[in-house]
Amino acid sequence: MAGAVSLAPHAFSAAPRYPKAPLPPEDADIVDVALTAKLRPRQLLPAPAKITPTISYGDGPSIIRIRHGQWLRATLKNELAEHTTVHWHGIRLPNALDGVPYLTQDPVLPGQSFTYAFQPPDPGTFFFHPHCDTITQLGQGLAGVLIIEGDETRPFDADLVCLYRDWRVNDDGSFGALTTNKGAGTAGTFGSFQTVNDQHQPVFKVPANGDIRVRFLNVDMTRLIDLGLEGAEGWMIATDGNALAPTKLEPWRMGPAMRLDITFRAPKSGSVKLMNYYAAEPVVLATFEAEGAPLDRPAFEPAPLKTPLIPEPKASDAVDFTLRLSAASAPSPLPADLKLPNGETLPLADSLCLTQRTFWAMNGQTWPSTEEGRLPPPLASFQKGKTVVAEVVNATPHPHPIHLHGHTFKVLSSNKRKILPHFADTALVTPKERLKIAFVADNPGAWMLHCHIIEHQETGMMGYVLVA
Repeated sequence: MAGAVSLAPHAFSAAPRYPKAPLPPEDADIVDVALTAKLRPRQLLPAPAKITPTISYGDGPSIIRIRHGQWLRATLKNELAEHTTVHWHGIRLPNALDGVPYLTQDPVLPGQSFTYAFQPPDPGTFFFHPHCDTITQLGQGLAGVLIIEGDETRPFDADLVCLYRDWRVNDDGSFGALTTNKGAGTAGTFGSFQTVNDQHQPVFKVPANGDIRVRFLNVDMTRLIDLGLEGAEGWMIATDGNALAPTKLEPWRMGPAMRLDITFRAPKSGSVKLMNYYAAEPVVLATFEAEGAPLDRPAFEPAPLKTPLIPEPKASDAVDFTLRLSAASAPSPLPADLKLPNGETLPLADSLCLTQRTFWAMNGQTWPSTEEGRLPPPLASFQKGKTVVAEVVNATPHPHPIHLHGHTFKVLSSNKRKILPHFADTALVTPKERLKIAFVADNPGAWMLHCHIIEHQETGMMGYVLVA
């Protein structure tokens, strides 16, 4: 493992201190999925490079599609050498199914299985990944895509998933350093082999003159992207899976864990390129190549998606919360026990993603090290149903994509840039920026809040809030 310690649960961890998950009703429409986390070596780089020892949930990219209204029942089988879980990123699900070890569930030990069953409340583009030793597991490929269909107002002629990541591999196909102290303490450790759906600059065949939907997911641990198109006019239709009134695509900056759904009219012949402009020279990520006889279509108008049923924050009922992102100082004293939302008390506990390094803090508090070996107090507690207006203050010289579990927030304003108000679960906060977001705290439980540059997450920039 890279910078983490794998621990077996304490004897008390089997006690009923975790929240309970609701069971599907008898008449539920359930989609069953098997996820087996294990080593699956493959030819990631072209020959003569060696086989790369990647890990995954299945053969090839794991893409789950279900219809809005269905239940997903996913059984995780752990065939890794260390414990793991599944976090369903962006899904407003019950706290018991959030996949955070020692906070919402025991970790799934090698040889064990765990079943997640939930009904996603929102259609859209989401993904899933481990929340244990994330640098190693996500860095070696353990992630999948979850598509909840049902937000279309009219059909698209093609609906494509583009999962981006930047592999930290050497020229011979072996993994290089997944993390370094220099990277963890600055902007992160970058990869050397950029892929979409695990292929370098893939070509997607699309219907000529058709209306194309692209679901782009930045699942890298570090890299920022300015997403754009060449060869067609693109329109943004969803951010982090949440419908957005069609807005002309200018390069849209995305940190790790952020998603963007775009649509465009394919040319009658030729190609369109998906680009990353956040580089000294623009980088081609993928190509969409027109094929077949051009479809008979009227003049292009981007199809809007259905408005998501996300509670709208109410300023009249708001409580203020400031989240300050900073470098770490000396760790603060921790309590001997923790009060959980259900009123139970959690004693001294192993914590998630324990590291030997501490570089970052949230509100002066760092995620505990192995020496501390316990959960810290919550960053804040919110009454269920209250609107929270949070100002995220980045007091560091590096960007931080901040992710809140279990809720979808609205990005409102910034002191540094013009903001297009939109719903999201991950927001990029640039150096010295004050970003204002708001959400309705309507989902009870203990919810993680952290930077999704994974080296920052695992070296201190992580905490949780309580909703009760």
